Amino acid sequence: MTTLESAHGPEGGPVGMSRRQLLRHTAWFGAAVVLTVTSGEVISHLGTPPAAAAAVAQDPHALRFVQISDSHLGFHGPANTDVTGSFSRAINQVNTLGFRPDFVMHTGDLTHLSTPAQFDQVRQMLGGLRTGQVFTVPGEHDSVDDHGQKYRAAFGSGTRGDGWYSFDIKGVHFIALVNTLALEKLGHLGTDQLEFVRKDVAGLSSDTPIVVFSHIPLFAMYPTWGWGTDDATQALSYLRRFSSVTCLNGHVHQLFTKTDGNVTFYSATTTAYPLPHPGQGPGPIPLTLPAGQLGPALGIRDVSYQPGQHALAIRDRRLA
Repeated sequence: MTTLESAHGPEGGPVGMSRRQLLRHTAWFGAAVVLTVTSGEVISHLGTPPAAAAAVAQDPHALRFVQISDSHLGFHGPANTDVTGSFSRAINQVNTLGFRPDFVMHTGDLTHLSTPAQFDQVRQMLGGLRTGQVFTVPGEHDSVDDHGQKYRAAFGSGTRGDGWYSFDIKGVHFIALVNTLALEKLGHLGTDQLEFVRKDVAGLSSDTPIVVFSHIPLFAMYPTWGWGTDDATQALSYLRRFSSVTCLNGHVHQLFTKTDGNVTFYSATTTAYPLPHPGQGPGPIPLTLPAGQLGPALGIRDVSYQPGQHALAIRDRRLA
């Protein structure tokens, strides 16, 4: 089994990988992941040529959703003196994509200090999204002092346990996990949630596309900084029989891709502020960029999937 990784810097370009290496990067079913930088966008075409991926995005019957992450409402610091403004721009960008997403998923750290006022502000702002539904998972900043109780009071309706759940749209099965409530060093799912995953997928056909959302990565991106989940291997073992599995996370505030067998992992960027690349600097602390460089480090992600096929088109867009 071959595992290849690619990281993307603040300007959307790959870090430490040549174009030849990118074109050889392995994706679902051993096909190539073609990463194209166009007008400030990093576009990933999984298992399908760019033209075919564009056709999927144009299909009115295709599934379309948007991932936003790490808005950190309530943050005050030089890395971004107006996180509310940048989050508002992200919402406006979603609303002007040219299509109405089936749903929008926020993959955690909605707030910076998990205060009721911050949760209320995020909820009101998310209410401005023109989409079918809005989903969330919590980040560690959303459970600063109460094991996520205020988060669940604001966003936990219809969830199970500490806030996990699953749903189906247009033939795709989505699982939303919580790995931020029992932090020692790494993210942690726990016995109850692992059992939920096992039972949740037990009755699904192996050709069902699976998409998993979490805040902290479900792979060991950089354990020294806590960028990994200690019991993710057990959760992923329940998904190995499925032909296509995609895991989308936040937390690391930068684009990063890893493929392991049938599972492809995508870390998302942020709407608030960048963090250092793994191992660069003393730790995962907010980066203050030179004037004019913050915008290109922030962004949103839209994903398209055509029912009946095993191809996903992922487009990471810089914040407008």
